[in-house]
Amino acid sequence: MIVRRIALLLLLTAWLPAAVAAAGTEIKLTLNEAIRLSAERNLDVRAELYNPAQFEAEINRNRGIYNPLLTAQTSYDDVTNANVAAGTAVTTAGKTLQLNAGISQLFWTGATLSGGFTNAYNSTDRLGDYWQSTLSLTLNQPLLKNAGREVTESAILVSRLAKYASIEKFNARLLATVASATTEYYKLYNLREQLEVRKVSLDLACKILHETKARVAAGVLPAMEILNAEFGAASREKDLIDAEKAVRDQVEVLQQLLQLEARAEIIPVDQPRRDLITISENDSVQRILDRPDIREQKRNLEIAELQTRVFRNKTRPDLALFGSVGANGLDHEASRDLEKMVNGDAPMWGVGLSFTYPLGNDAAENDYRKSRLRVEQTALQIRNLEESAANEVRAAIRGVTSGYKQIDVADRGRSFAEERLRAFVKKNEVGLATTKDVLDVENDLATAKSNQIAAVVNYNNAIVALWKATGELLERDGIHVVESDADKLYTKTR
Repeated sequence: MIVRRIALLLLLTAWLPAAVAAAGTEIKLTLNEAIRLSAERNLDVRAELYNPAQFEAEINRNRGIYNPLLTAQTSYDDVTNANVAAGTAVTTAGKTLQLNAGISQLFWTGATLSGGFTNAYNSTDRLGDYWQSTLSLTLNQPLLKNAGREVTESAILVSRLAKYASIEKFNARLLATVASATTEYYKLYNLREQLEVRKVSLDLACKILHETKARVAAGVLPAMEILNAEFGAASREKDLIDAEKAVRDQVEVLQQLLQLEARAEIIPVDQPRRDLITISENDSVQRILDRPDIREQKRNLEIAELQTRVFRNKTRPDLALFGSVGANGLDHEASRDLEKMVNGDAPMWGVGLSFTYPLGNDAAENDYRKSRLRVEQTALQIRNLEESAANEVRAAIRGVTSGYKQIDVADRGRSFAEERLRAFVKKNEVGLATTKDVLDVENDLATAKSNQIAAVVNYNNAIVALWKATGELLERDGIHVVESDADKLYTKTR
């Protein structure tokens, strides 16, 4: 009965890949293709790219401080006033129509230049009807507080540095995703190889069961040996079912990671490397300074330092130079009023200084102190991150060295297990070893094969972990991120 079930299972195993291929698509995937797809299609990576695009919008929004500001105003007033003159109550009435316009422009020095035009039509009891116009130009230039490009453009500079930091964060996400795609690719390779080991193991167990039944029927072995053989075959049947499930689960992991077609059967094409790579510990530790997460923190430090300089400027007294020039016009006729204004018949100008300073200035002083503390805190965080990264690199180097040695040990272990199985098969043939002994030794061989496959995969994963720790994985895989990738998202959004 057990033989029929095993034969049926083997037939199902042979039919399953074809059925899956018919239901979906069989994809023979190289490692480079897996890496490329993870960089281009992974949803986490694509979502992360929207952050620098949003900061590009923030930059352009903050540049709006240099947009000229146009103002226009119109009003109409009808006023009657009661006054007392020489003991007599006097009532005066007047009507005024205002038509005013102005424009102002901020400059990188912090100065504001404003131009204004006021035009009023007045109708009063005493003066009759007349027009009054004024054309003026006013400049206000801070000399201490709020003076200079860095203070004026602080919001623009902060948002630009924040964008650079978000690009580094995107690089860190991309680095982690590419590393994950590589390790998951090797994991699928490992599981498929393990599946093949389980198939071979089950085939051998079925063969042993068949031979055991024949020898029991011939009276060479006791009937108890059939039970041992059937138990061994059933155990390997379970292992094969578990291996098949593990492969399917891992295929779905890669499908989601790489955004491949659902139900597609993924076949890894590339085998893991077995050659020894050359590693310089000093060079590897030096490379950590170019890691995306460290570069991101350094951008955050630049932001904190910029804000400290701005807050330090805010502690200064507010001393400003202001000046204005203009011309007035006044006439009963609108055309004559404007002509007098343009000709400068009634010029005006003025210049002065304004000074303000809050006694104590606690708000500005504590904003400055808080920003200084943030700078020192960020610097310590960077130092801690660099030391942790250095330890991570050294641990990864040890992992690579150990992983390479494990390959040799696993190779020798498989050779010994194969020799041992052949010896026990011969012993079994002459009655010096039981069927259980042979099945146990065969199980040791399956374990040795699995260890050999796992050792090679673990060595490759250790290499990936090292290149991820040094931050060079993207460069080695030929992946480069440029600022325009995020800008394209911003540009095409309407």
